[in-house]
Amino acid sequence: MAKQDRAGAPAAEHETGERSLGQTNPKGPTLQHLALMVRDIEKSHWFYTEVVGLEQCGKISRPDMTEIDFRFYRGAPDRHHDIALVQIPDPSVFPPANLEWNMVENKVGINHFAICYPDRETWLERLRTVKEAGVEFRVRGNHGMTHSVYVADPDGNGVEILYELPEDVWVGDVNAALNYFQPLPLDGDESLQDDTDYQQFATSN
Repeated sequence: MAKQDRAGAPAAEHETGERSLGQTNPKGPTLQHLALMVRDIEKSHWFYTEVVGLEQCGKISRPDMTEIDFRFYRGAPDRHHDIALVQIPDPSVFPPANLEWNMVENKVGINHFAICYPDRETWLERLRTVKEAGVEFRVRGNHGMTHSVYVADPDGNGVEILYELPEDVWVGDVNAALNYFQPLPLDGDESLQDDTDYQQFATSN
């Protein structure tokens, strides 16, 4: 009988045939998780669970860290965690969050990070959820390898919500696919629609 995780779903299987909650890619290094320091962990919890669709899967409860609210989140039960949120000790020393995120803001640090949904239909449903939650679309458009919307989390971090296009669309010229962008409306019915007439990127000669 196949092993299951604690939520009852099949756990990930590696090339050895063993199943686990590990997130190692045998082909090379990958970005494994992201930890964010946040002003208001309850607002951030709402955003990453209700808006983005992650689940809280853990919380630090060690006796040497009782003063820290440190929570873990994941997108599916076959992973141990994808994102961690950490409440900063004194939010009053920081200015209010700038929610007017844009791609070319003059600052250092994270420009944005992306959350990928398993298929187009799940992604379209998530766009409707984001709109219904009152979260503003900052950028909406089609890349050569993903269709995406960019929003700001409660601390002003850019979050790209996307689904990946079929590999044969972009694998022929990855750089051309990365450079391609078709902007789309931020509001109205058009912002919640998706065109599957994908731009094809042929192998460069």
